[in-house]
Amino acid sequence: MHPDYTKADNWSGKVIGTAIEVHKDKGPGLIESIYEKCLMWELELQRIPAGRQIVVPVEYKGYVLEEPLKLDIWVDQCLLPELKAVEKVLSVHKAQLMSYMKLLNAPLSLVINFNELTLAKGVARRILPGANNT
Repeated sequence: MHPDYTKADNWSGKVIGTAIEVHKDKGPGLIESIYEKCLMWELELQRIPAGRQIVVPVEYKGYVLEEPLKLDIWVDQCLLPELKAVEKVLSVHKAQLMSYMKLLNAPLSLVINFNELTLAKGVARRILPGANNT
């Protein structure tokens, strides 16, 4: 089992709860950056440790690319919520998130699509392969 899986799993329910709180107040239809700022504020209010727009250097065989990735939110250095405000979450979004998880060795992630009428329909958990094996 990944050493941070249990911690990430515990945070995931709380992060989903904060996203639901934001969605109750703002509803669907806004741009992603608005939800990101609101979610970060709600995480702070709930005392959930998180960083926003985290820069992740990408390395390939000793070469560090000049264009690092920026992650929406990184919760307690173990859970990676990826925020969307789209009509439909595509497989490419999920593949992108899995790549981020591998780069960070993040055991768990959440795709949260704020463009759903009911946010619960817009949340999907992704687990790094092997992270929850005992």
